[in-house]
Amino acid sequence: MVKLRYAHIKSITEEDLAALKAPLEAADGKIRNKNGEGAEYTGWIDLPVNYDRDEFNRIKAAAELIRSNSDVLLVVGIGGSYLGARAVIEFLYSAYYNQIKKDAPEIYFIGNSFSGDELTQVLSLCEGKRISVNVVSKSGTTTESAVAFRLVRSYLEKRYTGEELKRRIFATTDKRAGALKELADKEGYECFVIPDDIGGRFSVLTAVGLLPIAASGADIDALMAGAAACREHLFAEGLGNAAYTYALLRNAFLQKGRTVEVLASYEPSFRYMGEWFKQLFGESEGKDKKGIFPSSVIFSSDLHSLGQFIQDGNPILFETVCRQVSASEEIAVPFDEQDTDNLNYLEGVSLNAINNKALLGTLLAHADGGTDSIIVEYEGKNEFSLGELIYFMFISCAASGYILGVNPFDQPGVEAYKKNMFALLGKPGSEKKRAELENRLNLLMLK
Repeated sequence: MVKLRYAHIKSITEEDLAALKAPLEAADGKIRNKNGEGAEYTGWIDLPVNYDRDEFNRIKAAAELIRSNSDVLLVVGIGGSYLGARAVIEFLYSAYYNQIKKDAPEIYFIGNSFSGDELTQVLSLCEGKRISVNVVSKSGTTTESAVAFRLVRSYLEKRYTGEELKRRIFATTDKRAGALKELADKEGYECFVIPDDIGGRFSVLTAVGLLPIAASGADIDALMAGAAACREHLFAEGLGNAAYTYALLRNAFLQKGRTVEVLASYEPSFRYMGEWFKQLFGESEGKDKKGIFPSSVIFSSDLHSLGQFIQDGNPILFETVCRQVSASEEIAVPFDEQDTDNLNYLEGVSLNAINNKALLGTLLAHADGGTDSIIVEYEGKNEFSLGELIYFMFISCAASGYILGVNPFDQPGVEAYKKNMFALLGKPGSEKKRAELENRLNLLMLK
């Protein structure tokens, strides 16, 4: 089970936490009763125990088909439509998944930028290989992924017949409507559902994340079981559970002017979990001029770049360390007769033991520098533990947002850049706005 360690923190007192008890009680009621702001997007709360078993089995069947007939799976999506899946796959197999996983297709995530260089490079990696595609979009009109999917379809249509494409393109989209749903029905692509009551950043345990995760060979039954176990444990523990305590600590730090949270891990395979975390908390809390800015680092590598700031810089941040309790692999330092590096004192010591001492030493150094650290412990690098950690973060995020006084489930600010971009691109109906924007850019000499 996910555990929280924070007794060593000096700047937050029990009185600080007690002052947030009433907002926490209100947040707990909103979560349990699903009647708070954004209640229409709380389907994730019961998802681990109340998901569509028939679709779940279809996901596993589709994943098996992809594994049997494809060398490459292209996942087309942006934001929550790809971050969770990529985070899970890299957590379980590392960033080298495509090189080391020989019994599953290579998986590339595209449609999350407008970079022609990147898409061209990915398509070059597909040459001579059998390809399947999972396009993920609620509407089918999200520009980054829609543009990428149009290009990928054009590429595939030169290689496969229409009948073959039906076996190689899978759409994860709205159950009833939208451009992608309409196209999928017309072309005969198999469809999986993005639930109406679950927003993108909470969707990794739906078909959005589960199809590519299952295609990688991961055990999605264990992933869901871990989330279900965490759900049961947290709700049984009540207001004192670890996820709620983490939410309280975050808000207590914010009240003391700590406006930046650094999520740290000592496992390089955790890097995309950090990216997923940033969307989850940033998009949920960053509104109404409120919120904590989420950032992420991988130690010890980032100690050689950002460590100085975290240790001695502007005291605007606190640190949350995700600590893996059990090691997956053990490799020890060998003896060297010459000992030119003076490391023979480490003979027989595992890298995992050294990594742990680096973690502990860093915690002490950061404490001496005035940077407080919360420790979130998960058991190991496996699907069950990851399911627990994902659900822990879901509950913490929802509670933290409610304590902060915002709706954790909307994202009104993300539409502004889209409207400007569409106008500048000349989307029909935006002519007046385009002229206004171009005039502003002329004044800034940025056109």
